[in-house]
Amino acid sequence: MFRPLTGLVPPAVMLACLVVSGCSSPHVIKLNDGREIITRNMPHYDEDSGFYQFTTEAGENMQLNRNLIESITKK
Repeated sequence: MFRPLTGLVPPAVMLACLVVSGCSSPHVIKLNDGREIITRNMPHYDEDSGFYQFTTEAGENMQLNRNLIESITKK
């Protein structure tokens, strides 16, 4: 007779969430005009375009020209 694995599903889901959240490291992008943008992870620099690509903590994908950025630090 088949019994569902209801006792194992919640711990497995929790473990998966911890693994995924442990891989991201929020960063703060400080712009030349003093504004700050918090990202979900380390921004990626595209040498061909001269833009940093990242996802904000609100989930929006953005690109910023390198010339607009004063610093990028880990939060």
